[in-house]
This record gives sequence, C-alpha cells and structure tokens, in this order.
Amino acid sequence: MTNPFYDPYKVLTKIYAEGAHLKIALSESGIEELNRARTVKTVYGVLENDGYLTECIRTFAPKTPKQSVRILLKISLYWLIFLKKARYMVTDTAVGLCKKLGKGGAAGFVNAFLRKFDETKVRLPEGDEGLAVKYNFPLFAVKKLKAQYGSRAEQIMGAKSRGVTVRFVRGGENYLTRPHEETPFEHVYIFPNFTRDEGFFAGDYTFQSVGSIAICSVVEGCNSLLDACAAPGGKSVLLSQKCKQITACELHAHRVELIKAYCSRMGAQNVMPVQADSSVFNFEREGAFDGVLCDVPCSGLGTVAENPDLPLRKNEKDFEDLQKIQLAILKNCSRYVRAEGYLYYSTCSILQEENDEIVGAFLKEHSEFETVRTECVLPHETTKFGLQFLPDTAFGAGFYVCKLRKKG
Repeated sequence: MTNPFYDPYKVLTKIYAEGAHLKIALSESGIEELNRARTVKTVYGVLENDGYLTECIRTFAPKTPKQSVRILLKISLYWLIFLKKARYMVTDTAVGLCKKLGKGGAAGFVNAFLRKFDETKVRLPEGDEGLAVKYNFPLFAVKKLKAQYGSRAEQIMGAKSRGVTVRFVRGGENYLTRPHEETPFEHVYIFPNFTRDEGFFAGDYTFQSVGSIAICSVVEGCNSLLDACAAPGGKSVLLSQKCKQITACELHAHRVELIKAYCSRMGAQNVMPVQADSSVFNFEREGAFDGVLCDVPCSGLGTVAENPDLPLRKNEKDFEDLQKIQLAILKNCSRYVRAEGYLYYSTCSILQEENDEIVGAFLKEHSEFETVRTECVLPHETTKFGLQFLPDTAFGAGFYVCKLRKKG
C-alpha cells in the first residue's frame, strides 16, 4: 500500500521546489487514482494554510529545516491539526516516508518534532502580518484590501471556495441527483466535488468559474469578436454561442494549443485561435472588430480560494509590473474596435489598481471611448466604471468587468 503522504509530497515538491502551478502539478505528477481525492484534499489543505503551517514549524524547529523536510512536516501538521488524525499514525507515516525517500538522516528530527508539537503554543504575528498568515494572502495585498474595503476585507479574504463549477451544454439533468448548488446562470451548478467522466470529453459540460461566465454575460452578441488574452479558451467557447466569429489571441504557442483543444472538445468551430502579442499593434486588425475583450493578465487575487498556491508567487514588484501590461493591452486593443463597437476590460482581481484605475487611466487618453453601464445577475458592486464581483457574495468569485463603447 502506498504511503499516504507520498503522492501529496510529490505534488507539493513540484509546487514549492519547481514553481509549478497547482493544477498542472496535480495533472502531471502521476498520482494514484484510487486515493486521488485524499491527495487533492491534502495538497489544497497544505497550500490554503501555508502561512500558518510555516509558523508552526518556525515555533518548534530551532533551525529552518531543508525544503524537503518542511514539505513533509506541512503535510504531517495538516493531517494532525486540520484532519484530526492520531499523532502516532501521522508520526509513523512521516518517518516511514523519510526512509522511503532515502532521507533517513532526517527521520529522527521529524519524529521528535511531531511528538513535541503543541498547537496551543503557536502564536500568529500581530496586525496585518497575522492576517496574511490567517487568510493566506500576500502582505502587500492585505494592506491594499484593508485600505480599499475596510472592515469587509477580512470577509473577502476569508471567503472559501464553494466547490467545482460546472457549465452544462446538454445532459445536465443526469448529474443533478448529486448534491449541488444553483447559480444565477442557466445550466451552471456548483458541486462539492465533481470527477470528470466521458461527458466531459464529449463536450456535454465544462468547468468554468462563475466569474468567467459573468464576464461573458456582459459581452454583446456580434459578428466579429476579438478575445485578446484567450487561453485556456473558456470565454471564447462560451461567447461563440452568441458571436458569429471569434479570433482568440494568446501570446504563447503552447497556450494556443490549449485553446484549440478546448474548442475541439466543445465543438466551437467559429473560434480561430492565433498566436499574437496583444500589447503590440497589428495594423490588419485596426477597426476590424465589433467587440474586443481584454481579459488581461492580473494578480489573480480574486481567485485565491480556488488557487491557494497563488500567494506563493505574488510580490508587490510583480503586481506593479502587471499594471503596465494591463494598460498597454487595453490601449493597443482599443484600436481594433470599430466605431460604435464595444471594448471590454476584465480581470480576476479585487484591487482597484488593476481595475477602475486602469480604466480611468485609459479614458484620460482616449476620449473616443465612453463607459456603458451594465448589469449582471451575479451579485456585484457597482464601481465608478464597471462591476466588481467579490468572493464573499459572488459564489467565491473575485472578478471585474468594464464595458466601453467607441463613439460613432
């Protein structure tokens, strides 16, 4: 029987040591299918509580252990604290894995650490640092959220994932005998867990967040739409149902292939995936589209509940660099909108700097555009220029969208 810590250890090593994204690490680690649910729960649980588990290790380890040992301790502590597993079982399992991995020299330390660990002696830092640990958010983001949302910031950061969001194209009624939650969108449901089956590969359904679907709901049907940052293709595929022709751009070749595969699976034949840098002008596209959607690269801080590995890769310098890219894409792609056409700007962020402030900076230089007030059935806040979806009220989704029109 496989050591139950082995598969989580493999996945988490890819994430912590190699910088892999969570979902890629899970798909590429060759984990045992029989116990996939247990492994996924453990991996997500460790990442969701990374800051706290780090504090636990810091409290009881006189010196910082090597990364491989830290990963093993985090798995062990998650099972001990959050899954309430017996200490002797957790300790024996961790020591056994040490030996299996050829790290017998660390076995004594791991054994001693887990035997003496006492959660009541763990103290979180005060103030913002403590909130960053508690809610698994980068410290710079905690400060910005408190400044922007005040006392509501903790509710936003503390919002949990509601489960797996599934958008059905057909046959959805066959799955609704399982526990599920309805959303404001037709044929879109949230399940506590959902294992894909043959219906996924047949294009009967797909996995798509409610925030992504909300953005698509704001887009007008048209003859020609440019999806400027389209990978992996979910928005392009959904919008192909109300737009006659979609050009789906993506910077990297391997991500263009993701769009092609998505379109093929879902039968979206009116989507044309192309490799292109949407921040660089292409004169052939000038004024060529009825609508342009700029779902720009962003911090992703509205999706931490769904992507708990995200805070590991976010720092303030990267955040500031992203804003330059966001504005560059919006400015460039605005040139592709025909007169009286629409320009849409969206992110999966909850920070004004990536949302209203980018739109405001754009409008200062582009008086030929005006904002268009719009509504959405997903609960939202109306901002100066657009709609802000917040995780604590919008089914866990933290997204933003602004609709602009090019004057005739």
